[in-house]
Amino acid sequence: QVQLVESGGGLVQAGGSLRLSCAASGSIFSLGAMGWYRQAPGKQRELVATITTRGSTNYADSVKGRFTISRDNVKNTVFLQMSSLKPEDTAVYYCNLVGGFWGRGTQVTVSS
Repeated sequence: QVQLVESGGGLVQAGGSLRLSCAASGSIFSLGAMGWYRQAPGKQRELVATITTRGSTNYADSVKGRFTISRDNVKNTVFLQMSSLKPEDTAVYYCNLVGGFWGRGTQVTVSS
């Protein structure tokens, strides 16, 4: 059983920064691609960024140049550095591990 635990969410003013972390634990033999998704109230969950085991990254157009995804394969942790935050970035952010594993999410609120 794999467990993903997100942390680092909070309230920040527009233009500010936050760093999210997702720690994976459990029966992990080889950590696959991981990613961050988000879901705003009344909207569908959407991709924010993904990263493969080798470090190849992919970003949603809306966050390119502002967000950076990275991972520590020794500590089984993935990070999302968010800068120049906008009110439209407000959402619950979820960590994902390939294979259908999800964390419970962490709230990010950006005030204008």
